[in-house]
Amino acid sequence: MKKILLDTNAYTRLLAGAEEVLNVVGAADIVYLSVFVLGELYAGFIGGSKERENKETLRRFLLKPTVKILNASLETAEVFGLLKSNLRKAGAPIPINDVWIASHGVETGSTVISYDKHFTKIAGLRLWDRADEEGKLAI
Repeated sequence: MKKILLDTNAYTRLLAGAEEVLNVVGAADIVYLSVFVLGELYAGFIGGSKERENKETLRRFLLKPTVKILNASLETAEVFGLLKSNLRKAGAPIPINDVWIASHGVETGSTVISYDKHFTKIAGLRLWDRADEEGKLAI
């Protein structure tokens, strides 16, 4: 089963029609969106000139049968604590929301689809291999 977790920048590129993200989403059995990604998206929508349109587009995307929202759980918090501690010990901090997103990736065994290189600092996290010329999921 191919499970992916879209980061905020991957979702926005999907909406912009980025073929490489469209291919990955189309090949996935499950497309996860973390509640933390949703928070970042809503923060970006607020006050924008297309706030209502962006919210409606997201609402329709979330209704797709393959799309699942990930809420934070006790397990998510435990994974977060481990990842945050390991990053601190390694002297390799990353944005806090991305630690939460990575925690959801580890918890679900999903491949994180992101354009942020700092996710490579997290050992054991499955990351999208964008080097694949066709943009297909490489897990």
